[in-house]
Amino acid sequence: MARMSAEERRESVIRAATAEFARGGYHGTSTEAIAKRVGVSQPYLFRLFPGKKAIFLAAAERCVEDTIRTFGEASKGLEGEEALHAMADAYTRVIAERPEWLMMQMQMYVAVGAAEQEGDTGFGEAVRAGWMRLWDTVHLPLGADANETTTFLAYGMLVNCLTAMGFPPGHRVWEGMYPSARIKGRLEY
Repeated sequence: MARMSAEERRESVIRAATAEFARGGYHGTSTEAIAKRVGVSQPYLFRLFPGKKAIFLAAAERCVEDTIRTFGEASKGLEGEEALHAMADAYTRVIAERPEWLMMQMQMYVAVGAAEQEGDTGFGEAVRAGWMRLWDTVHLPLGADANETTTFLAYGMLVNCLTAMGFPPGHRVWEGMYPSARIKGRLEY
């Protein structure tokens, strides 16, 4: 078996951290649990990242970048309503297939709120910067219309909340969503 490079190991830490933070949140997840999931020692973990906050922010960054990539790929060559439905469909498919991605997003928002209450603005700055890149990614395909962008992202946050709370596909709470924003299939957590 070939040894992993430091970059490959770093990637495995980000994947493991995403799963652990998605389940336990920032304060409820130990670096020991992340190291154990990856199969490395904590000292090695801290050679790759300077601390728990850096690991969390790397996982948060990856989550945002994956969302941006999902929207960008779905809307490529499309605009307006076609782009809206393509992005909504791609997003709902991904969060149904990868629930840890959705839960990591939810944990990002909780971590920002908690950190800001404690006077730590670092979480918020990083997550807000990612959110603005996300905004820009959907803004142009939606006709650079602020109201359309806001509505799309508001629906997305509602999808996140309903999905995280476990409302199954077909439940009446989904009726007001445009069809492409409705969760399809069985959700598993």
